[in-house]
Amino acid sequence: MEPSGAESSATPAAVPAVTEVTDDPEQSRYELRVAGELAGFLTYHLRGDQISLIHTEVEPHFQGKGLATHLARFSLDDARKRGLTVLPFCPYVNSWIKKHPEYADLVPADRRAEFGLA
Repeated sequence: MEPSGAESSATPAAVPAVTEVTDDPEQSRYELRVAGELAGFLTYHLRGDQISLIHTEVEPHFQGKGLATHLARFSLDDARKRGLTVLPFCPYVNSWIKKHPEYADLVPADRRAEFGLA
């Protein structure tokens, strides 16, 4: 797998229709599957009511289809639903939050400057 921290400058293809994101707490990661095949994942560390998003990867043959975006949005929506604060150590998730400031409130106010979100 290749890191998906950088998106292609080309317009990504639409997210494949048969996608599913699930939380695998035993492996501390969100997994994204396309037609049952593992296409990517986002690793995390959960401690109390805080989730640190560590690293996003998408399988090379699935890159350019918007799947990293799908993982980022799912993980942040899940954190909000569960009442968790977020530490976006993953460069991809961090840059995604910068492009979608409606998610910046998930990062504790006293930590936002650390992630360039102040």
